[in-house]
Amino acid sequence: MNEIQPNQLAEKLKEGEKLHIVDVREDEEVAQGMIPGAIQIRLGEIPDRLDEFDQNQHYYMICRSGARSGRATEYLEANGIKATNMTGGMLAWEDEVVLP
Repeated sequence: MNEIQPNQLAEKLKEGEKLHIVDVREDEEVAQGMIPGAIQIRLGEIPDRLDEFDQNQHYYMICRSGARSGRATEYLEANGIKATNMTGGMLAWEDEVVLP
């Protein structure tokens, strides 16, 4: 499974890279703040929303601690979608957050 450290993802954002960031947390978790530009697709919704993922794009998966997003990353990869898990999740994120 591909992984990225939170500070590496933050650097990509600061450099202006166009990233596809998917937050798989639940509503009450994202209410505390999300990475700017991220979209929320709850982990349990991913199988039903698989058609929303473009196989020509790369996705960075986020959750609270990195466990759920790791499962999401593995699921996407098994379905031919390029994905990377952010290790440590939002607990390790030290950069800007926005409220949904």
